[in-house]
Amino acid sequence: MKTFKIKLIAFLALIAFVSISCNNDDDDSQQTSQTILSIAKANPDLSSLVAALEKADLAATLNSSGSYTVFAPNNKAFSAFLSANGYANLNAVPVAALKEILLNHVLSTKVKSSEITTGYVKTLAKGNASASNTISMYLEKNTGVDINGGKANGGATVTTADIEASNGVIHLVDGVIGLPTIVNHAVANKNFTTLVTALSYNSASGFVGILSGTANSPFTVFAPTNAAFASFLTETGFSGLSAIPANVLETTLKYHVVAGANVQSSSLTNGQVVNTFASQSFTIGLTGGAKITDTNNRVSNIIVTDVQCSNGIIHAIDKVLLPKF
Repeated sequence: MKTFKIKLIAFLALIAFVSISCNNDDDDSQQTSQTILSIAKANPDLSSLVAALEKADLAATLNSSGSYTVFAPNNKAFSAFLSANGYANLNAVPVAALKEILLNHVLSTKVKSSEITTGYVKTLAKGNASASNTISMYLEKNTGVDINGGKANGGATVTTADIEASNGVIHLVDGVIGLPTIVNHAVANKNFTTLVTALSYNSASGFVGILSGTANSPFTVFAPTNAAFASFLTETGFSGLSAIPANVLETTLKYHVVAGANVQSSSLTNGQVVNTFASQSFTIGLTGGAKITDTNNRVSNIIVTDVQCSNGIIHAIDKVLLPKF
């Protein structure tokens, strides 16, 4: 009789354990069974985002199966975006423009905050520069995550990360992320601070405006890194950017720009002669990796390719190209 009671107690305990486990599984399932759209709809502070998705006919996409990462701006961010761009309300934003802005907040794969590293990722947005290459996003991982240099540069900062959904993950952000220009992307990446300073010098007046706009676009910019500029100053004997004569700096910068073309790395060919904004050319080489031979027979390696911007594309190089003067 005693043995029977022990077996009965054990059996009841097993049933209770299985029941609790099933309930926990149900709870876990319920926590992740909601889509990105349904989670956004349940959050009052994302009502502007939901309205924008519906207006741009993107709501169904984020309510379907898939694996997305969405950087979701709050209502305050949308209000600031409308005010900054002179729109009276969301309805005043052209649908085509709104759609691309929203797609600029979406990645086609699920990326949790622990998986983010500093560097470039591809959004689903397309600018005017390329029909095939989607817009790049620069993520900078510090104690948090800054996107395209933060709000001051037309980007945003993640405020709440890793809201799990059945079809991906949501990261709440404090700004609407604009389609980045060449200048936006140059400013966002701290490896280009010297280039940004050079573009902003009075001796190169107008460059920031040109590479921020669409006149003569799209542009292809072969962008020297900070280390490339440091090496250039040592090589040429100039004490700093301010010591470079105005005409030398301006011609040098123009020598890194191709106007009227969005030249992706896949279209580069061995021996290709590239005409630049400085009315001088350089030659592409692909043997042993992509590289550029300038008019002084100096060789620079292309170390980062295809950073797509709304008005052109950036390829990073490890040596400043030197034209003839």
